Amino acid sequence: MIARVDRRCWLAIVAAFCCVFSVTAAAPADSKDEVFSVVLLPDTQFYSEKYPATFVSQTMWIRERAKADNIKFVVCLGDIVQNAHIEEEWIRAHMSAWILDGVVPYSSVPGNHDLVVKDKVITRDSALFNKYFGPQRFEKEPWYGGHMGQTNDNNYCFFRAAGRDFLVLSLEFAPRDESLAWANQICERFPHHNVIVATHSYLNLQGRTPGQAKVDSTANSGQQMWEKLVCQQPNIFMVACGHVGGVNLLVNQNLFGGQVIEILTDYQNLAEGGQGWLRTMKFVPAENKIYVDAYSPLLKEHNTNPKHTHTIDLDFSKLIAPRP
Repeated sequence: MIARVDRRCWLAIVAAFCCVFSVTAAAPADSKDEVFSVVLLPDTQFYSEKYPATFVSQTMWIRERAKADNIKFVVCLGDIVQNAHIEEEWIRAHMSAWILDGVVPYSSVPGNHDLVVKDKVITRDSALFNKYFGPQRFEKEPWYGGHMGQTNDNNYCFFRAAGRDFLVLSLEFAPRDESLAWANQICERFPHHNVIVATHSYLNLQGRTPGQAKVDSTANSGQQMWEKLVCQQPNIFMVACGHVGGVNLLVNQNLFGGQVIEILTDYQNLAEGGQGWLRTMKFVPAENKIYVDAYSPLLKEHNTNPKHTHTIDLDFSKLIAPRP
């Protein structure tokens, strides 16, 4: 049984970390050849449940590396907690994410474990997700764009890097048709933004998921998301997901001939819920490369296996330029 969170003790731990790590801000995005980074933060569910110090090590490392690595955005991939109905897990997650506030923009999106299960069936009940990661958490941030309906289950955020505008579009677990319709509208509303779609379940180890847990009758699989949204929008150049333990990478073309990078990152099946592993993507426009690196701030180790750490070719000249 996990003990209730002692908030004063937790704040003391965070304060101790803050004394060690410096608070920095990202560099201005004023050059088309600016080198910048995006962090993929996968399934933290077991950290929120059992290993909260690991979650803190991840966000403190991001905080400390924000300036040196020019981290523009942290893309969270869902399953923030293990048990959606246990509020103490959400408090731990909230306090870990709080470390990033005012330092680097970050997204939130619910995974299947962030939704309440009733009679062994996943529901769309995301009440505690929205209590701690709802619109009210982000609405005062200049980089927060907005959300669908009354919840933050589907939302979008902005960042600017290398003289270009980017949009992170976060979509609920097994998104409904209405959510994909909303996402299409957002892409069309911001045609001069390069879009990264973040959703919990999209790829497995073989390819796009052919099916999803039937949250309701209009739950869409990864393949359906590709057909109904991703390949339909010329400004979507990346989809990032978690959910399935392991990593995978697909590079395909949309209906307009543009490149779409589809990347899976999830370490929850490793010891202690993942041992803090995350992945960084270093964008180097002058080389037309993205350098993907797997790193654990907890272990202070890199995983050099080419499945986890590798390069992706990306012709930056084909990314959408900012509005004239």
